[in-house]
Amino acid sequence: MTTRREILKAAATAPAIAVASAAPVLGSGTAAQARRETIGAPGPGGLPFSAAVRYGDLLFVSGNVGNNPGTLDLVPGGTTAQTRQALENIKATLELAGSSMADVLKATVFLADIDDYAAMNDVYRTYFPDDPPARSTLAASGPAIGALVEIEVIDAAR
Repeated sequence: MTTRREILKAAATAPAIAVASAAPVLGSGTAAQARRETIGAPGPGGLPFSAAVRYGDLLFVSGNVGNNPGTLDLVPGGTTAQTRQALENIKATLELAGSSMADVLKATVFLADIDDYAAMNDVYRTYFPDDPPARSTLAASGPAIGALVEIEVIDAAR
């Protein structure tokens, strides 16, 4: 099992052409050998997306908002509470796939208001206290279902 730290180290020291091709870095062989596997149920309320998709050694987790699991109801408490719930939802999906937050390679955070960056970051750092994944954060007009934050991740699947 290749750890996130080993993957990131390999990516940082590999030639640019190797970084562009995840299969050799992650040890899954060629793309033709990889298999696509859907993880989890469709989105809440029957929305047309999978909770996650495993392809080779990567797990792509759909964007998660701070909704109560299985519902379209956002948790009360603003950006802090919604960030915590979104990360808990991601954690549950990763565990369902046999992985964990420790194997997250990349996160993308969408905020309804960039002024909520500090509130989101205060919660986010508690889920990735050591060796955090690469991350992009941007303000987006209208994350799903009126959420204040939406987070998606790419994980080194086990």
